[in-house]
Order: sequence, then C-alpha cells, then structure tokens
Amino acid sequence: MQRVAVVGSPGAGKSTLAVELGRRTELPVFHLDRMFWRPGWTPTSREEFRLTQERLVRTERWVIDGNYDSTLPIRMAAADTIIFLDLPTWICLARVIRRSLSRAERNDMGEGCPERIFSKDFREFLLWVLNFHRIKRPRMFKLLNEFGRGKAIYHLRSSSAVTAFLQDHV
Repeated sequence: MQRVAVVGSPGAGKSTLAVELGRRTELPVFHLDRMFWRPGWTPTSREEFRLTQERLVRTERWVIDGNYDSTLPIRMAAADTIIFLDLPTWICLARVIRRSLSRAERNDMGEGCPERIFSKDFREFLLWVLNFHRIKRPRMFKLLNEFGRGKAIYHLRSSSAVTAFLQDHV
C-alpha cells in the first residue's frame, strides 16, 4: 500500500480516511478538491488539473482522495490500492449537511471555498450527492473492473467496514 486512491460519494468520508491513512502509513496525502478549487470557487483549468495529477501519480508514495470523473483513470491506473467508499446516500447527505452547517474551514478544500447551505450551488451539490449512486456508482464499478487487476481493491459499504479496514489492513 504505497499509492492509494480513495474514491466515493461526497460525504462518504474520503478525506477523513485519506488523512487517517496518511497518519498511520506516513504516506503524503493529496486532496483533489484542494488542487481543483481556487479562492471563490474558481476551478483550475482541466488541462492543468490533469497535468498536476499525471505528475503526482508518477511519484512513489501517495494517498489521493476525490473523484473528478475525467481524471479517475489516471489515478486508478497508477494506484496499487483503490478504496471505494460506497456508503448509503442518507449517511452521505447527513454528513454533507452537518459539515456545511458547522461552517468549519476544510483542510481538504481550496482556500476561500466555504460551503454555504442556502446557496444555489449547495442545492446543486445536494442533488449530486442524491444522484451519485444512480449515475456515478455504475461508472465506478466499470473503472474498478478496467483498472483493478492486480491491485488491492476495498469496497467499503459502512462506517464499521471503514473502521474494520483500518484495524485489519493498516
């Protein structure tokens, strides 16, 4: 476990797990949200984002958390371990709402990118979380099938499964 990709729905706990993996294994942790979003929710160009990830995955040791569909193949191809956090939608929604209500500054997010619960963008984000299982989950399985051969793949469906994974494998 030297190159770890952590993927899953928003609110599934990708960043939390990535930080814990980094702490336990001393692997450097990279959050895609932090790489992609500039202050004021300004996105990085797709080309710059892709190139940054291509450079990053060429290094020997890393934990990268995030989805970003267009660049998932880059990370999955380079990873030796892929962790798919596939928690129930209601848990992910509750976590996203709680996180936004707390208004805590997120270390995994770009600076100057607060989640505001009453904004139009936040409502669209909630729809994204609601639709993740129906729209993105099938693609995740397709990519796991395509890039998973010879890799350690963990499909974790509950918080207790995440805890057990940490106890048993890290």
